[in-house]
Amino acid sequence: MIIDGLRHEYPLDDLLSIAGIPRSTFYYQLRLMRKGDKDKALKKRIASLYFRFMNKNESFGYRRIYALLRNIRQFRNVNHKKVQRIMKELGLQGYISRNGYRRYSSYKGKVGKIADNVLNRRFDAARPNTVWSTDVTEFRLTDSTKVYLSPIKDFCDGSIISYSYSTSPGMKLVMDMLDKAFDKNRCLAGLVLHSDQGYQYQNPTWVKRLDGHCIIQSMSRKGNCLDNSKMETFFSTLKKAIWFGREKEYRKPEDLYSAIDEYITWYNERRIQVKLKGMTPLQYRKLTFKMTSR
Repeated sequence: MIIDGLRHEYPLDDLLSIAGIPRSTFYYQLRLMRKGDKDKALKKRIASLYFRFMNKNESFGYRRIYALLRNIRQFRNVNHKKVQRIMKELGLQGYISRNGYRRYSSYKGKVGKIADNVLNRRFDAARPNTVWSTDVTEFRLTDSTKVYLSPIKDFCDGSIISYSYSTSPGMKLVMDMLDKAFDKNRCLAGLVLHSDQGYQYQNPTWVKRLDGHCIIQSMSRKGNCLDNSKMETFFSTLKKAIWFGREKEYRKPEDLYSAIDEYITWYNERRIQVKLKGMTPLQYRKLTFKMTSR
């Protein structure tokens, strides 16, 4: 057990607190290991993967650990139910979802161009840079300061293409995000970029910038958040990881900015997804680009 090996260097209580494992569970598993266990190697690898890929905001559940094991020849045929059982025995759990997600709305009526719902809930994309989605979410700090996050998500690989944050939800927020996306992705003709009917996306500056890159604009129907559920899901995942229950940790916007930077890096580069065959968004993105360029 990794904790047993580390407790000679670090306080046991600190290790158990980080892992979220009760002391009684730790000693129970330690006794089993010393008696001899036919699943010893598997348990050791599961624990190793769990601690290797966890960070302070999120830890993998059994589905992601199972996906990682599928890439290791020795454990390729292990049943997912066995992985779930062993993780439960070891006290290793993914982060627990919290309720309380509040959706920010930038809708101010018709103030510009309302685009058609071209996407029409077709959320699957076979290739990167064919369907993107964007939205804005709000965080309210303890001193009533508001922070706004504006990301773009690719529907093919789930990666966050670019993002920006600010204490204002104005046009600079979304245009900075768009500029970053364009800097990293040059050829976007025919791309569908979906959003809600927020005033920023009706603005002539936004519409003109999309037209200049031959991008097709798509908008959700009025008051229908399910039309942009991919972004809503990302916001929910992000806030469960860094926001709910931790709101008081962020005393100034810069504290939250750092947490957002860290999480999105983790999300893109380290957080594997079962639907991506156990790869991270950026791994899947690179593989898909390589396959489609042949």
